[in-house]
Amino acid sequence: MLRDIEQYLTCPHCALGLALDQAGRTLRCPAGHSFDVARQGYVSLLPAGAHTGTGDTAEMVAARSDFLAAGYYEPIAAALAEAAVGAGAGAGAGAEAEAGVGAAAEPGTPGDPTGLVADLGAGTGYYLARVLDALPRAAGAALDISKFALRRAAKAHPRAGAVVCDAWRPLPLADGCADLVLNVFAPRNGPEIQRVLRPGGRLLVVSPTTRHLQELVGALGLLAVDEEKERRIAEKLGPWLRPLAQHRVEFELRLSHGDAAAVVGMGPNAWHTDPAALAAALVALPEPIAVTGSVRLDIYQRSIDS
Repeated sequence: MLRDIEQYLTCPHCALGLALDQAGRTLRCPAGHSFDVARQGYVSLLPAGAHTGTGDTAEMVAARSDFLAAGYYEPIAAALAEAAVGAGAGAGAGAEAEAGVGAAAEPGTPGDPTGLVADLGAGTGYYLARVLDALPRAAGAALDISKFALRRAAKAHPRAGAVVCDAWRPLPLADGCADLVLNVFAPRNGPEIQRVLRPGGRLLVVSPTTRHLQELVGALGLLAVDEEKERRIAEKLGPWLRPLAQHRVEFELRLSHGDAAAVVGMGPNAWHTDPAALAAALVALPEPIAVTGSVRLDIYQRSIDS
């Protein structure tokens, strides 16, 4: 599956292009740097000595895989796929009102990406797989720092390859190689996203609103979404990419206690929650638990002349 994306990959040491050997087991650059493909199908393109301790653990990845497989975040995946198909559409520069994803396309911007879809912070590859299903001529690069997540992402779709990298370092992708970048509940490196997007390419950002999982936040003492999150995202991306549209996705979840524990254990709350205390708090809640899902899908574009 790395064959589909090798043409877009670059060496983390010298930034030269990479190519797989005939057996598909090693990536090499012209300068002689080589990177072995793990038996699970992913490759690490982290520079030597890079810190990898911030990635999702095996337990977090298992919780996420189970939760997503149950279909609870299907509305998010569907909205991303729709936006990806309409990636050549936008609401116009500086649009602040909520808008759908089907406005008129700008000249020279195709509405059906055929090249690379890069998912920055891809996790298990769940959202990337849905987007690739909607874009039958595109290939996908699942980028994440967690090898546990990428073991699953490497098998998420026949046209996807999985690469271990750090979102805050230079990405191991060629300049202007991506038609589309996805970013779902993940770090956003504006300069690098701009660099790897082709002129006119789009970024789709999914982030939680303050209403997301609000019933669990109070009942279980979870981390609340920062009320300034929207502003902070705009500040980080604004200097590098042009905002085109914003779309809100809201839906109801009816969670068993086990599924509520999974949604807690698959994200940042996993680092701050005591399992015993969580189990005790869940027992006091009704079953199923009615929970609000609420996210924003923001669409950005790399300017044609940038």
